[in-house]
Amino acid sequence: MQHANSFLTLVEECRKCIKETNVPAVKQRLDAKDAIKLIDVREDNEWQQGHIPGAMHIGRGVIERDIEKLVPNKNDELVLYCGGGFRSALAAYNLQKMGYTNVVSMDGGVHGWKDAGYGFEYAADVLH
Repeated sequence: MQHANSFLTLVEECRKCIKETNVPAVKQRLDAKDAIKLIDVREDNEWQQGHIPGAMHIGRGVIERDIEKLVPNKNDELVLYCGGGFRSALAAYNLQKMGYTNVVSMDGGVHGWKDAGYGFEYAADVLH
């Protein structure tokens, strides 16, 4: 997908202010059963087409509105992902501004996860 230059500039500005991780590191942490909350910030239709096992879905369009109800502890470790790592970077930036202290964006997103051959879930009826 070709992204607009202004969008890419915004993402790069946010990336300077957040922590990022990569797909293999997240997989390793999930396999080790580390206490992380994996959050898929993609659109509802993207989530329904498949997602990383164990993830919860809070779409990018509503995450700022809904996060405190779903994750009230602002010290919980949150790993956000999207399709490739752009929207999750924007969401991580905003959650930090809201007081979440341990937020990480997964660079590579779901595309990197699938490219690595890691498991994928296809449960259209599970939204949260």
